[in-house]
Amino acid sequence: MTTGRIQVLRASERPASPWLNGGGVTREVAGFPAGAGLNDFDWRVSLADVASVGPFSPFPGIDRVITLVEGSGMVLTVDGVERSVDTPFRPFAFPGDATTDCRLLGGEVVDFNVMTRRGRTEAAVDLVTEPGAVQVPPAATVLLVCLTGSAAVDGTELSRYDAALLDTPGTHRLRPDGVTAVITFRTATTTSATTS
Repeated sequence: MTTGRIQVLRASERPASPWLNGGGVTREVAGFPAGAGLNDFDWRVSLADVASVGPFSPFPGIDRVITLVEGSGMVLTVDGVERSVDTPFRPFAFPGDATTDCRLLGGEVVDFNVMTRRGRTEAAVDLVTEPGAVQVPPAATVLLVCLTGSAAVDGTELSRYDAALLDTPGTHRLRPDGVTAVITFRTATTTSATTS
């Protein structure tokens, strides 16, 4: 049974925003509240083309999950500790307020970014390759992003990097032909669990 509403967000309608340091471009997939800037979002999801090495911009009070989508990967130095992000579709979580530098391993990469405001919103990031039901719990929002191939949500076709926003409780049928990210956003349950 299919219930709930679907808002389709096409990749072809997504503008690219150059980084201030010239190291790449970011395309925002979705955010909440709608139209919020970098200082006042509850959550934000984007795809970034990383073209050169350098520091990540700091995001105080933000938790981040980054996932390699294309390319050989990168090494992130997070508060002095090196972490390899070189396996596609393996999410890596780190605090946005950490001092973070990036070194590319073999040319440009595309990464998938999920950012949430600590103490306000929490996100669970799952990478799905098999058909199944997607449940939108009460008081939650689910964002589907087709990262490779294509996908169908209740019969609505998504091409690569298209997204579907599900913001009313209900059950949806997802049929990925490739890898689709399923991100579930909920109101944070505690304000004491920080990772910085």
